[in-house]
Amino acid sequence: MGPALRMGGLVLALVLLVVVGVATAGERFWSTGNLITVLSLAAVTGVVSIGMTFVITSGGIDLSVGAVVGLASVWASTLSTQYAAEDFGWWVIPLTALAVGLVAGLINGLLVAYGKMPAFMATLAMLAAARGLAEIIAGRRTQIVTVEPFFDVFQSRPLGVPAIVWIFVVVAAAGWFLLNRTTFGRRTVAVGGNPEASRLAGIKIKRHTLYLYGLAGLTAGIGAVILLARTTAGSSTHGTLLELDVIAAVVVGGTLLAGGRGTITGTVLGVLIFSTLTNVFVLNNLDSSVQAIAKGAIIVGAVLLQQWFAARERVTAT
Repeated sequence: MGPALRMGGLVLALVLLVVVGVATAGERFWSTGNLITVLSLAAVTGVVSIGMTFVITSGGIDLSVGAVVGLASVWASTLSTQYAAEDFGWWVIPLTALAVGLVAGLINGLLVAYGKMPAFMATLAMLAAARGLAEIIAGRRTQIVTVEPFFDVFQSRPLGVPAIVWIFVVVAAAGWFLLNRTTFGRRTVAVGGNPEASRLAGIKIKRHTLYLYGLAGLTAGIGAVILLARTTAGSSTHGTLLELDVIAAVVVGGTLLAGGRGTITGTVLGVLIFSTLTNVFVLNNLDSSVQAIAKGAIIVGAVLLQQWFAARERVTAT
């Protein structure tokens, strides 16, 4: 199954969802305001999914991204952080969120690469620890952000499009370039495809794995900044179950769970498919439980298709 055919299938699925939205909700779906809403809601999942694409392409997994988003949002919205932002500038808030995300990601990377822990267990531990730490810092309370210059920047609408959507676009473009046009991207694919051959080729797998999890943590930090801008508050509940939506978008987009193949374009389309699906359900007042079942069916179908086409490619290769 060639890349063009895979992308064509994703585009077709998105178009079909758009047709369903127009047919069932009419102008409410097709209005500019609603389309902006779809993109805005996709921004957090989309940004975090870019980092996850690299991790899964390398053959890893990160279950902690949702909890790290919550921790970063809480840490960046504490009174001490906001006081510092008032004294030194609004940039203290996003910088804090990025730093928290990066450190959490690097800890994951150290545990996986140098501690030799299975990625599933290492990031599951980080999920629990980050969520617990966020609850302790926030005292299980919502922390309102009151630094107006922060909102002046992140709630602005350049060219009529929310700044958070532009952040998603920039991160996606940077991720595409990094994966497809740099040595770092080629090494990521190589490590996921054949770790032993990569090691023999001179790739420092442990160090590269550390960088990959750091990147996933960094995108989680960016996701926290977007949530702060959207909700005007930090909360230990931010990002709850986000990791499931992120992994689903990456896998549906065509990145192999086994590693060795990744696609940023496919991930973006996967994010848009799920965001559009959610919007169609909301506009038609459909039960969220049915929506969850639909998402589950899409994920199962995508994984089965991956396995089927992978088997066909192996048969063709032999």
